[in-house]
Amino acid sequence: MALAQTFTDLVQSLPDDWSYLEFDLRIFDERRYVEAATLLVTCNAQPYSRRDWHWRLRVAHRFGHAASVPAVHAALTLLDDAGIDGELALRETRTGRVEVVPMWGRTESVREEFRVLRAQ
Repeated sequence: MALAQTFTDLVQSLPDDWSYLEFDLRIFDERRYVEAATLLVTCNAQPYSRRDWHWRLRVAHRFGHAASVPAVHAALTLLDDAGIDGELALRETRTGRVEVVPMWGRTESVREEFRVLRAQ
């Protein structure tokens, strides 16, 4: 199965309150490592140095310091289009986290609207 399709299936199988995912990515043909690394730059894939897996992909749902779902999907689609086969493994999932934003000086209507939009 294609990497992008596998990623989409995994993300769609999660409940809506997930906030962070961590994947490991391995390609089968290691001679194409440099080519794959240049295609994965858009999602900030972090290489492993001495492991069976080649990269760690961090994904944020609505906020956070990680790549967005569309960015990771686009990078994996580039790998699929280039004919680079590999596999993904979901390593970590975090749920139920809410973005913290200072609300000093904001009206109560703004605070309530924020709670409704960001509530999980």
